[in-house]
This record gives sequence, structure tokens and C-alpha cells, in this order.
Amino acid sequence: MLRFVSRQLAPLTLVAALVAYGYPPAFLVLKGAFLWLFAATMFCLGLVLNPREVRDALGRPGQIGLGVAVQYLVMPVLGFGAAVLVQRAGAPPALALGFVVVGAAPGAMASNVMVYLAGGAVAFSVAMTTVATFLAPLLTPWLVEVLGGRFLPIPFWPMMRTILLIVVVPLGAGMLVRPWLGHIRGRVEEGAPAVASLAIVAICGYAMAANADRIAGVGAGVLVLVVVVNGLGYLAGWGLGRLFRFDARHRLTLAIEIGMQNAGLGVALALEHFQAEAALPGALFAVWCILTAAGATGYLRRRGGLGVQAGPA
Repeated sequence: MLRFVSRQLAPLTLVAALVAYGYPPAFLVLKGAFLWLFAATMFCLGLVLNPREVRDALGRPGQIGLGVAVQYLVMPVLGFGAAVLVQRAGAPPALALGFVVVGAAPGAMASNVMVYLAGGAVAFSVAMTTVATFLAPLLTPWLVEVLGGRFLPIPFWPMMRTILLIVVVPLGAGMLVRPWLGHIRGRVEEGAPAVASLAIVAICGYAMAANADRIAGVGAGVLVLVVVVNGLGYLAGWGLGRLFRFDARHRLTLAIEIGMQNAGLGVALALEHFQAEAALPGALFAVWCILTAAGATGYLRRRGGLGVQAGPA
């Protein structure tokens, strides 16, 4: 059952979004819990992080540095571009700011699973996610302040404190607990992704429920921009990976890491520090990027993967 839940993140997220839109009270009860739910996802990531994989990947600091730099450059720019278009269309400033918040987030935990299923470079994916996540307390609020300040005042220090409390502290706690799990480590590693998946589903459902009355008016245009930003993120990752002369597995990994933002963090930050409209782009992005990544990995599995052995970039 746990494996089923972790592998069905895309349909579960879609179902939760539809239920939240059709019957918001089903998820509005989570109003006081969404930060705790996100902290749970980071704790689970810390539990499953394999120190050996991370050490192997850190043996390629130049490759990881390029990947993280690209992530924190491409997606914030795409998010800002979408925000400007939304603002010019007459949408509320908070809704426009939501795209900036999503773009400034680090890579998603789910990207590691998608990379594994697609036959990509898993250690590289884990290292990118880890480094980008630990940089998030500084870079995410700074990028939101620089790019989003034209839409609304940005509470830099409160955002930084929130990220430290719901990202760095639980992630570090999970990594500290992992060596003490002993004989139950295998069960924990099977269960942790399922718990994290359910938490992300619940967060996205709450964000959709909180914006149910706004979706009918702005949802279509926002969804189109979400699709465009996600698609351009994938293309930029693949193209820049080719420019950097990454092999096919690492190009695929870079594409997934860039295209799949940690929209759950974006939603949590938007709900905590801005109006509920700011969470709508993140909620839609979370659903869409998981669906597209799941579809792509399914296609690659049917093809038998990329057929490329891992190797140096």
C-alpha cells in the first residue's frame, strides 16, 4: 500500500485538486496544518537520503554547481515573466506574485523519484535537490524580494525563518535520525515517500480549496502559463545540459530538476506570508509538473530508458 501511494502521486494529486475544487470544506480543515505537513515532507527526505549517493554526487562539484545555478536562474526568470503577463492581464498582484514564488523555489523531492523511474542520474538528482534545498533559506526569499517586490511588499526575514523551520530543521533532523533506525530502516525508507506524497497531496488540495472561488475567473489563463513555464523549464534543462556537454542521463536529470519546482514549498510560503491567491499558481504547478513528469517517465520506461550508461559529463 505504501509503495502504491508513493508511485501514484500524480493521480492522487489530480484527484485531490478536483475534490478540493468541487467541495472545498474537505481540505479547508487543514488551514492550521499545512506548514507542519510540509515539514513532514522534508523530514521524510532526510530519512531516505543515502549518504553514499550524496558523497558520490558531491565528487562532481562543478556539475552540481552548474545544475543548481541553472535552476535558480531559469525558473525565477520564467516565473517573473509569467507574473508580468498575469499582471498586465489585470489579475490581482498576489496572483502574479505566486508565479515568482514558485519560480524561486528549489527542486522538488518528487523529482528524485521521477529521475529514478526515468532512468536518469539519481545521485546527481539527489545532490542537486539537497544543495538547492539548503540554499533555499537565503536564495528563495532574496529572489522573491528582487523579482516580486514590484507586485507586493516582500517579508524577507519572515520568509527566511519559515524556510529554515520547515525545510532545513526537519531535513537535518531526518538525516540525523537515519543512522539510528537500525533494522527498521528498510521499512522506513519504503514508508517515508508515501508519507511525503500524502503531505504534498494535502497541501495542494488545501491551496486549491482556498482558491476555489477564484479559479473559475482566472484559472484557465493561469493554467496556460503554468503549462508554458513547466514546458520551458524542461526544455531549458535539456538544452543547457547539452550545452554543458552532459551525457543523456544527466541532461534528462537536469531537465526534470529544473522543470519540477518544489511547488509545495511555494504554496506553503504563499499561504503563510501572502494572500491565498498567491498559492494558486503553486497548487496548479504542483499538479501539472507531477503529471507531466509521470507521463514522461512512463514513456521512457516503456522505451526501456535512454540506453545510455552513466559517465562523466
